[in-house]
Amino acid sequence: MSSMLKVENLESGYGAMQVLWKPSLEVKKGSITSLLGPNGVGKSTFLLTVLGSVEPWAGKIFYEDKEITNLPTHKKVDLGIALVPEGKHLFDGMNVHENLIMGAYRKEAIKYIDDSLELVYSLFPILKERDRQGAGTLSGGQQQMLTIARALMTKPNLIMLDEPSQGLAPILVGEVFETIQKLQAEVGLTILLVEQNAEASLNAASYVYIMHEGQIKAEGTADKIRGSSDIREAYLGI
Repeated sequence: MSSMLKVENLESGYGAMQVLWKPSLEVKKGSITSLLGPNGVGKSTFLLTVLGSVEPWAGKIFYEDKEITNLPTHKKVDLGIALVPEGKHLFDGMNVHENLIMGAYRKEAIKYIDDSLELVYSLFPILKERDRQGAGTLSGGQQQMLTIARALMTKPNLIMLDEPSQGLAPILVGEVFETIQKLQAEVGLTILLVEQNAEASLNAASYVYIMHEGQIKAEGTADKIRGSSDIREAYLGI
């Protein structure tokens, strides 16, 4: 499998505070790769630095073998990189359909808006049922699905998900992860998944990196990480 995203020795932070201390990571095309670790270890900063919302201080970022380290965020989005940030970032005053249309702002995406809507509604039948309902009136799980669906409207090749299971009831966590697996299996998307929920991530991802204090402390196949009680105890608390 060829590489979709490759990050080498990335450093960044906020003001004078360094958060990332040279983590390196690779996401193979068509795979689900997970970046795991407890809260506050730099996982979200890693995604924001890849996207360019946080400026990289040092290191390199490659997308489909082209270096994109210092490209502005909108150019990275134009290349087909989407970030689904932590928490709900919806337009509450708009209905489901309007929120989805707002996602298709890339030139590339506008051309395929009808196909994208069809795809999204087939993946998330509940959103089709509620397409005229105000986004703010949806349940937490439905809002999370709408946030993911809206990112799909940009026609991404690589989708980065930041804590998609956060704040959801266990039954809904299962549903969200099933959808993530569908995106990979049926839509062929490449996914980088940032999570604290180790159990669900290990079930969904093929390859896992573990971050602690801004560094990658362990990596391997999901089976390898699951099988190592040392790694699980040291970093995942499971």
